[in-house]
Amino acid sequence: MYLIRMLLMLAFILGTLACNSAESDSTGIAKAQSPAASTPDDRTIGISQQQIDAAMEHALKIDSQRCWNYVKQFVAIGSRPLGSAAHKKAEDYIHAHLKGDHVEDDVFNQSTPQRSLPVRNIVAKYPGKKPGIVVFASHYETNIWLPQTYVGANDGGSSTGLLLEFASLFRNQVKSGPMEGYSVWLVFTDGEEAMQRDWSSDSLYGSKHLAQKWQQDGTSKQIKALLLADMIGDADLNIEQDGNSSSRLQMIALTAAGHYGYQSHFYGRQTAVEDDHLPFAKAGIPVMDFIDLDYGYNNSFHHTPEDTLDKLSPKSIQIAGDSMLGTLALLNADAK
Repeated sequence: MYLIRMLLMLAFILGTLACNSAESDSTGIAKAQSPAASTPDDRTIGISQQQIDAAMEHALKIDSQRCWNYVKQFVAIGSRPLGSAAHKKAEDYIHAHLKGDHVEDDVFNQSTPQRSLPVRNIVAKYPGKKPGIVVFASHYETNIWLPQTYVGANDGGSSTGLLLEFASLFRNQVKSGPMEGYSVWLVFTDGEEAMQRDWSSDSLYGSKHLAQKWQQDGTSKQIKALLLADMIGDADLNIEQDGNSSSRLQMIALTAAGHYGYQSHFYGRQTAVEDDHLPFAKAGIPVMDFIDLDYGYNNSFHHTPEDTLDKLSPKSIQIAGDSMLGTLALLNADAK
């Protein structure tokens, strides 16, 4: 098993060096860039094999059926663009499932090519004993320019359900006091989707606002990692090797995935993804995007009314969720 892990890490490093050749995605979400996070020092995990084994032994795992129920209930709300009644229902659904938790809302009005619209980032906080914070994030709204039949089952729905499952797990962990390890924050970002089809400047409204806020108030210096989930429900799951994510975090995630035998679902493709993690990376926070950008043949389901529950798999969400929680466990074991 140890030899297999080392071979996987070697393959990952070689793949990282190839990321500069990524081509632009037709949606405008993935664009080739020079991956700023890929430095030699970032390619070492810094955790002994003994620490890895001990940490993974105690890593949390999701309840896949409960998580799938969250996804189904949330997607049933339907199309939920900014400013819509369904968007308010989505906010209310998230808040209802965070009842009793420490929740803070980052609310502001955003000027967009459509009009000025209210944006609400929802942040749930679970204390830990170790100084520092690990953030799990996901956006929950849908595109305003798509038809009302668009429900965003994968794009927004799958990852929102996963974060609500994380909330259930962490809520149970803090019943008797702070958790072992870092504090965990769950961030339901808003305004990730472009108001029009031009992605370049018309997107990531919620994450840009929150990243700026955290940089100004000093929170960004306390965050050890931000792990973003997006489009993780695809029945044919393949998490991208992202040139805009920390190489070290991606190696840690691969180690966690390999512990469960999930490594074949990681890094089959290399690209540089533009997503909610970018503003936080610019604020100096180590980031990783857990995302599968090839949704359907030639990405045919992405941003279409075909993004429905029947295209998803609870197993895919479990693979992503358990790998993210395993990454947390390994970060908690890391002395850095």
